[in-house]
Amino acid sequence: MVLTIGLTGGIASGKSTVAAMFRDLHIPVIDADEIAHRVTAIDGEAYQSIVETFGSDILDSNGAIDRRKLGAIVFHDEQKRKQLNAIVHPLVRKHMLQQKEQYARRGEKSVVLDIPLLFESKLEHLVDRILVVYVDEQTQLRRLCERNGFSVEEARARMKAQMPLGEKRKKADAVIDNNGTIEETKRQLHACLMRWGILEK
Repeated sequence: MVLTIGLTGGIASGKSTVAAMFRDLHIPVIDADEIAHRVTAIDGEAYQSIVETFGSDILDSNGAIDRRKLGAIVFHDEQKRKQLNAIVHPLVRKHMLQQKEQYARRGEKSVVLDIPLLFESKLEHLVDRILVVYVDEQTQLRRLCERNGFSVEEARARMKAQMPLGEKRKKADAVIDNNGTIEETKRQLHACLMRWGILEK
């Protein structure tokens, strides 16, 4: 029986850093964002529906979906965000479960589903344990502006589109506080995986 860990957090909380730590431990990570990028690419399963729903104005000069243009629409309009999620999320779920089955057949003891919107999309039933990567709001805002070059307003719009990290941490089986150094984050992850019997003490 493969133990399925749901890894989640907020935008710019450092979830990708923790996902990389799982990979370093040779624990497979299935990345929802990666799959979403694949299904929304020009040859992806969601491409046509997205263009039909949002119009060709969201395309770049090569005909690919311009994520910044699409983001500017959906992060300021909840109805449009729901429309986009209704197209993309079922496909992402399907591919995640297919990959999980493949890892289970290979005999993996545990697998990570890296899902940024785990709670928002009500996908808790897909996982056995939930690990939330947490940072305080000011750190999250600062990292998001620095990393993506967003204005404070753009960054806040994206943060507002997600459940606050303070709420997510209350729903988690374990929390990694990522306000500190990489080493501190790694120590917390290793301690958690030992508690769950995934790493040897």
